[in-house]
Amino acid sequence: MYIIKVKGVAKIPDYVQLRDDKFTLLAYFRVDRPDKSLDKVGLAEKAEYIMNIVKELPFGQILKLDL
Repeated sequence: MYIIKVKGVAKIPDYVQLRDDKFTLLAYFRVDRPDKSLDKVGLAEKAEYIMNIVKELPFGQILKLDL
């Protein structure tokens, strides 16, 4: 699984993308509202871990997650 943090512009907020190994989009959510999206893809129990990574991840960088 891969994680990408996307910088918002003007009125568009910052977003996070979660993608699988084939780079198919699994989840797309606002940095400040991850709960429902992570729950839908079955990662609710890993939400705190994922959001700690998101806080440290620079915008535009792709990071491989091993969950």
